[in-house]
Amino acid sequence: MSGDSPTAKNAAVANSGSNTRIWPFARNGDAHAAAVKDAHSSLLRNYEEMKLGWFWATDADGCITYMTDSIGALLTGGANDILGRELVSLFKPANSDAERRRTLPFQLIRHARFETTQVRIDINGIERCWELSGQPQLDRTGNFCGYLGHGTDVTVEQQSVEENTRLAMYDPLTGLPNRRCVTSLLERTIVAFRVQRRPCAVLLIDLDRFKQINDTMGHPVGDVLLKQVAERLVRIVGDAEKIGRIGGDEFQIVLQDTHDRGALGDMANAIIESLSHPYSINGSRCIIGASVGIAVNPFDGETSEELIRNADLALYAAKSGGRGRFRFFSTELLRSAEERRVLEHDLMDALGNGEIAVHYQPVVNALTNEVSGFEALMRWNHPKRGRISPSIFIPIAEEANLIPQLGEWALRKACMDAASWPGELRVAVNVSPIQFASDSLPQIVLSALANSNLPPDRLELEITESVFLGDTLETEKRFEVLKALGVRLALDDFGTGYSSLGYLRTAPFDKIKIDQSFVRNSTEEGARNQAIIAAIVALAGALGMETTAEGIESFDQLETMRALKVSHVQGFLYSRAVSAEELKNYVEDGRWVIKPSGPAKQRHHRHATFRKVGVIHDNHYYAAVLRNLSASGALIDGIVDVPEGTQFVVDLGDGQLAVATVRRASNHQQGVEFEQRLVDDGNGGLCTRHRVSPLMLASEGLSAELFAPNNNLVVKTLDGQLSLPAFHTLTEWKAAIDGRRVA
Repeated sequence: MSGDSPTAKNAAVANSGSNTRIWPFARNGDAHAAAVKDAHSSLLRNYEEMKLGWFWATDADGCITYMTDSIGALLTGGANDILGRELVSLFKPANSDAERRRTLPFQLIRHARFETTQVRIDINGIERCWELSGQPQLDRTGNFCGYLGHGTDVTVEQQSVEENTRLAMYDPLTGLPNRRCVTSLLERTIVAFRVQRRPCAVLLIDLDRFKQINDTMGHPVGDVLLKQVAERLVRIVGDAEKIGRIGGDEFQIVLQDTHDRGALGDMANAIIESLSHPYSINGSRCIIGASVGIAVNPFDGETSEELIRNADLALYAAKSGGRGRFRFFSTELLRSAEERRVLEHDLMDALGNGEIAVHYQPVVNALTNEVSGFEALMRWNHPKRGRISPSIFIPIAEEANLIPQLGEWALRKACMDAASWPGELRVAVNVSPIQFASDSLPQIVLSALANSNLPPDRLELEITESVFLGDTLETEKRFEVLKALGVRLALDDFGTGYSSLGYLRTAPFDKIKIDQSFVRNSTEEGARNQAIIAAIVALAGALGMETTAEGIESFDQLETMRALKVSHVQGFLYSRAVSAEELKNYVEDGRWVIKPSGPAKQRHHRHATFRKVGVIHDNHYYAAVLRNLSASGALIDGIVDVPEGTQFVVDLGDGQLAVATVRRASNHQQGVEFEQRLVDDGNGGLCTRHRVSPLMLASEGLSAELFAPNNNLVVKTLDGQLSLPAFHTLTEWKAAIDGRRVA
């Protein structure tokens, strides 16, 4: 057998009988040494029999020359059947490159000592985890001739480690990744994607009114609610590993290779809609909402810290804008954060300084065009900044806890003004959920009526559905007390996400107001809004209630509302909100019939604006003014004598470049049509679906910031001559402002 391999020799000896089986640890020597080795062998055999571990040996080729009997039998059915097989063939391959650098094949190739290397093996369909240690063996000439080693079963210990790791990286309540885990995912994604310039997006979700549920119904109900929220998020996103619960009622989603803001907005809307549907917990009905902030790498942040900070700013803006909405991050949010701080300080003094006023928008009979009443709307005329939109200062007032003060003042002012109107014209005043929850509300209403001598039936309190979220007895009692005063009650913004027919059985409403979001799309072909409005009108009629459709801006919308038998309408087609002084001139005889005036058909909602934009044409960068903006086009001011059909690239800032064609032109104004429609930015505004990365802008000599110095491109022709711009611009910003005043 001199020509046989070492493996064959060992296998032959091992198969010759149990009495002649050679232990790989025994060596030839004198009698005393042999006795010591026998003692050692007995100890090792006892160790094996107690199943505390086992021993193995390989030859230089990695084939097994020895394996503890019990392990060999467990793996192959016969103790000696395993001899001659490659050791690595017994175990499952590694799952990742990182694991391969630490696993058995790598260690064996090195011919070096290794300790506690983990391997995984399937035994009777059950995965076990073992740890192997090995010592390389050399022959008399110093050549590597194999390994001697031992192994232990660490399945229980490994399961414990994995469970502890899971607890450290996953939320025990929802089973979703926790803050640590999802932050690690985001950091790894940004690093891995940076070289390939691949984008990723972060969505931060905050549950609206969850604390109210927790406080009123108890933490066990809140825990079940969070589990159901997690389940709904998984259904929308499709992968639980991309969703993390990062706080009590906050969640974070990491989406890879995603930067389409149209798709992100659709997902955000789907999340808001899904999470706003009622929950059934232990027989109780719970309703919450959600707000979403979105930031995209690399446009909104190069690092995970920047991205999370900016997504958080977007979330804050979404919540400040009225909750139940989403918002994309923009550089404007960084500036507005400081502006909000200043405005909050100014708002505290605005009421005392006489800067707050109440204006009144007519509510018109849909068939006769006769005004039946007015909705009271607060206006803030800042001494330095001019008119500030309620969408800006109302959220600031909520955070500064000024709503009770402003709301009471507006109620008293509206009652005083309405008392001076001739006839039976009503006034409708919005009551916030904060005001409604106050025990003093009925007394405030009674005091306002008494001080103004306004008949109670001429006051209409507009209340949103959010007051029913708690569904408590206090809510029903509050309605009873208010109705006992003789005032009218209107359900405002019906159908915007919290609707339930249950409370209409007991709440004594006189009117349902149909939100303008249903009106806006009711004339589009294939829209289902008409069916929804028809159902609301039928429901109101069955319950003896009037209906008012908000936001009527075109004749086709008005005709649609009339065809659907909506009783009252309000909107710019009839009138904007007017001051109390103007109103007196219109209602001298107690009647005001308004002839509607406006566009024949609904057009894409145009946002009136007055801000700088850049316009690129033939590699020249022009400064211009954006006068209005819609999803399909814009009105640009500042470039002179541009022919129709000219193609522009409009720079809206923040990497938003929109390809546009001039469809109409007059002097220094151009109406342009976008090649790709803009999408909703989640805050009532518009944004491009895609953005150009800062790196790509820089490579083209541009900056994401409007009118940065390097945006003044200098272009040369093929023969090296400077390329002259095709158009002229209004040379000074002041000229554009003068043009605005003339317009």
